[in-house]
Amino acid sequence: MVTKKICDNILEAIGHTPMVRINAIAKGVIPATVLAKVETFNPGNSIKDRMALKMIEDAERDGRLRPGGTVIEGTSGNTGMGLAIAAVVKGYKCIFTTTDKQSKEKVDALQAVGAEVIVCPTNVEPEDPRSYYSVSSRLERETPNSWKANQYDNPSNAQAHYEQTGPEIWDQTDGRITHLVVGVGTGGTICGAGKYLKEKNPKIQVLGIDTYGSVFKKYKETGIFDKNEIYPYVTEGIGEDFLPQNVDFSVIDHFEKVTDKDAAVMTRRIAREEGIFAGNSAGSAMAGLIQMKARFKAGDVVVVIFHDHGTRYLAKMFNNDWMRKMGYLDKSGLTARDLVSAKKTLPMLSIENTDTVARAVQVMTEHDFSQIPVTQGGRLVGSINESRLYAALVSDSAIRTQPVDSIMQPAFPFADISTGIDALATMITADNPAVLVRDFKSDATYVITRSDIVRALA
Repeated sequence: MVTKKICDNILEAIGHTPMVRINAIAKGVIPATVLAKVETFNPGNSIKDRMALKMIEDAERDGRLRPGGTVIEGTSGNTGMGLAIAAVVKGYKCIFTTTDKQSKEKVDALQAVGAEVIVCPTNVEPEDPRSYYSVSSRLERETPNSWKANQYDNPSNAQAHYEQTGPEIWDQTDGRITHLVVGVGTGGTICGAGKYLKEKNPKIQVLGIDTYGSVFKKYKETGIFDKNEIYPYVTEGIGEDFLPQNVDFSVIDHFEKVTDKDAAVMTRRIAREEGIFAGNSAGSAMAGLIQMKARFKAGDVVVVIFHDHGTRYLAKMFNNDWMRKMGYLDKSGLTARDLVSAKKTLPMLSIENTDTVARAVQVMTEHDFSQIPVTQGGRLVGSINESRLYAALVSDSAIRTQPVDSIMQPAFPFADISTGIDALATMITADNPAVLVRDFKSDATYVITRSDIVRALA
């Protein structure tokens, strides 16, 4: 495949994304070669650019979308971005509906390229007039010269991947691909690319990643659309509570369900262990791959689609506070950095060794401290805790006017901000009620106490 040296517009930069070997995460777990098709290199940072442009161009061709028209769609964000980019170049307006479970970054990104975004509730039936499907359909009826892309049922969606994504994968693997692993939402990517690849080699296995709360897996295995399977889930971009026409179940050989937590944790691992800043559906796909490890053998070539970019999830999977709130962080994997972030701590406050005991009491009371470091010319030389203060004052009230160094205790131990919580816990004892955590990059020091660790582990 030949790429243009100079693109006449941004739409010509869509496609021809790289294939990258997965190393650390697959090592010792998956005997096969694992390759990621990294779709974040598209102009809109997702694979949806491909089918968004295809849907618009097909609609232009048959007259459904006319000059000066308005593009309307219900989107989790990525399709909207692809449509919006094409609309900018081609001169259309855009109105998108999305759900309140989508990350704020996705909404902000759509608005940045000029789209109007309407946020709708997640936990309603697709037929409910408040759902983002229903609202987008109503807007199409009410808006003159408008066209709804309808990515779920629009055949141009799957056709784009049949014409582009499938051939690219075949070419990049020199036809050696044995398995395709894809998160399934609209079904366009897996069914379009999967259909092409199976035509080239019917033995290729097409494996879909589903999420708990979605209907796909049970429907594939039983033919039953079970509404009891449907409940709210966190994972973005995959799973559905209805059956899109673009999901061709005959193309997909197997569905693997992945929990929200496993998807979120793996999303972070991909960035930290492979250096690929990909989104939530990539985490689902990789977690599903690990769950299906028994399906693969040495010599197999497994291609996993990484749909979109990590920047869409900065307030969610890549945010420690959000991960902690959701209960997704492994407590044993917490570090001093996590504790500092959780308590929103300001850098360390201390008192000088020449300050009076009364001054120490005042500072600790004002800030509700149970202990405080003591410095001499900015250098840490000791500490004071409330138990020591209490004992000294009860024994001799005149001690109030004496310098702190007359009753101070040894300085708190130091730890780097990357120190694990287990190690911190062993450093906090009856004699050392706190640990000083040092962030050398920002030149800041923080105090971590027993209560901070208890709150983190609770």
